[in-house]
Amino acid sequence: MSKKNKHMDHKKDEEQKAAANQDAPQNEEVKEEAAQQEEPAEEPAEEQPASGEIEELKGKLDEASDRYLRLAAEFDNYRRRSAKERMDLISLANENLVKELLPIIDDFERALAAMKDSDDAASAKEGTELIYNKMVAFLKKNGVSEIDALGKEFDTDFHEAVAQFPVDDKKKKDKVIDVTQKGYTMGEKVIRYAKVVIGI
Repeated sequence: MSKKNKHMDHKKDEEQKAAANQDAPQNEEVKEEAAQQEEPAEEPAEEQPASGEIEELKGKLDEASDRYLRLAAEFDNYRRRSAKERMDLISLANENLVKELLPIIDDFERALAAMKDSDDAASAKEGTELIYNKMVAFLKKNGVSEIDALGKEFDTDFHEAVAQFPVDDKKKKDKVIDVTQKGYTMGEKVIRYAKVVIGI
């Protein structure tokens, strides 16, 4: 081998070494980056509420609980008061009803006494009619009306059929031909259905 060739080989070796030395720091940097990526990221520590905030929240909770208990107590008192007022109204209504019935009882007693002391049938009849008219007037005053049933079409909203009877007149079929007990309404409500006989 000539000196020239030796010189060229030596130069190539030096260039290769220099290139290796230049790549070495880059390889180290790559390794460090990979190691950093492999390391798990640290999770941020959970923030704990300050003791002052806890005390404030406890205070608000206590205040809300106290307000709820007060409202519950007030509602219970209102409910009891309303129930008592309702019972008082019912009692007052019953009292007024009885007071208005008392004069009619007085009339009955006077009529009974008069019939004992007299044999006059006319006066007894007159006294009974007077009491009956007073009772009817009292019922009307309180919104009670008699159900007009005789001769009307049978209506289950107002009538209760107690019997059926054959009729020759076709106009009387499915109609009320007799009333065994009168019915009454109070306002628009039926308080007693009329007991009727229907023609068939």
